[in-house]
Amino acid sequence: MAGPHIYDAIILGAGGAGLMCAAVAGQRGRRVLVVDHAEEPGKKILISGGGRCNFTNLGTAPDRFLSANPHFARSALSRYGPRDFLDLVERHHIAWHEKTLGQLFCDGSARQIVAMLLDECAGGAVTLHLGSTIRDVTHDGSSFTVAYGDRIATAAALVVATGGPSIPKIGATGFAYDLGRRFGLKIVEPRPALVPLTLPQDDALFHALSGVAAPVVAHAGGASFAEAALFTHRGLSGPAILQVSSYWRHGNPVAIDFLPGHSSWLIDAKRTRPRATLQSVLSGALPDRLASALAERLALPGALDEQRDATLREIERKLSNWEFHPNGTEGFAKAEVTVGGVSTDGLSSKTMAARHLPGLYFIGEAVDVTGWLGGYNFQWAWASGWAAAQTI
Repeated sequence: MAGPHIYDAIILGAGGAGLMCAAVAGQRGRRVLVVDHAEEPGKKILISGGGRCNFTNLGTAPDRFLSANPHFARSALSRYGPRDFLDLVERHHIAWHEKTLGQLFCDGSARQIVAMLLDECAGGAVTLHLGSTIRDVTHDGSSFTVAYGDRIATAAALVVATGGPSIPKIGATGFAYDLGRRFGLKIVEPRPALVPLTLPQDDALFHALSGVAAPVVAHAGGASFAEAALFTHRGLSGPAILQVSSYWRHGNPVAIDFLPGHSSWLIDAKRTRPRATLQSVLSGALPDRLASALAERLALPGALDEQRDATLREIERKLSNWEFHPNGTEGFAKAEVTVGGVSTDGLSSKTMAARHLPGLYFIGEAVDVTGWLGGYNFQWAWASGWAAAQTI
C-alpha cells in the first residue's frame, strides 16, 4: 500500500454539507479530499423535492430549527443565508421557482444542484473519492489519518458530514455519531423526524380513509402547523403531520383542527339549514369520506335543529382539537431527516469545530440541528458547510 496522501482537510461525506464545505475550502486554496462510500454524490439532494430539490427557504430563521441549544444555528445561518445560496444557483444559470411558504425548487432537476456543487468543487481542485468504504479514522495529536478503500490520507482538519440514519436505502448510517463518541463528543439521542406517524388499530375507522387529505392545523409538542394532513393505511402523513412529527414524543397526542378559521359554524348552520345533518354540513367543508368518518365517530342523531346549542358547541370543540394517539412513526426508513445527533455543547457555533479537539468539525445533519420541512435542512447544510470552510 502506498504512503499516505497529505491534504489540508479531509471531508467525510459527499452530501450537500460536505460538497459545500469542500468547494468553499478548496476555493480558499486548501487541499481538500472528500471521501464517501456511495457510488454517487448528493444522493439525498437527488431524491428531494420530488426530484427537483427544495434547495432553500426564503423564510429561514433560527426559530425554524430544533436543537437542544435553540440558539446554536443562529451564527451560521446569519452569515450564509438563502440569498447567498440563490446567488450561487443563479450564477450557474439554474432556473428556479418559489412554491408555497418560501420554498425554492429547481425548474428542472435536482441533478443541477449536484452538478453545480461538483463544478464548484472542481473550481477548488477538490479531490473526490466515491465508492470508498472508510476503514478507520485516527488522530495522533496533530493530524487525522483516514484509511479508505485501499488508500490512506492525512490532514490537519477532519470534517464529518456523513449525515444521520434517515433514509438508509440511500446508504445513510449513524457513522457520524460513532465517530463523535470516539472523539469524546456527546450525542443527543437521534430519532426520526419529518416522518409519517402510525395509529393503533382502535383508530381503524381512520385507516379506512387512506388517500384522503385535507387542510388542517396540527399541534404537537407545543408546535402548530397549518398545512395538509393525509390519511394513510398506517396512520397520518402529509406536510402538517411531517412537521409536527419532529416535535412529537411517544405517549403524547397529536391534535388536529379539522376546520381551522371556523367558529360557531354549527350554530350558524342550525339557523340557516335547520334540517341538515352533521355529515351533510361537514361534507361542505371536508372530503366526503372524512366527513362521514368524523360524523360516525361523533354519532349526533337527527338534524341540527334537534340539538341543543351546548351540544353543537361541544362538537365544534372536538373538531377543532381532535386528538390522535400515535403508537409510533414509520421510522428512519421513511424519515426525511433526523432530530438529535452530535451535541452542540461540544461545538463552536461559529466554526462547527469541536471545542476540545482542534481540527475536528461536524456539519449538516450529523449535528443536533434539524429544520422544518421545506428547504430548511438544505439551508443548514449550506450554512454549516460554509462556516466550517472558513477556518479549515
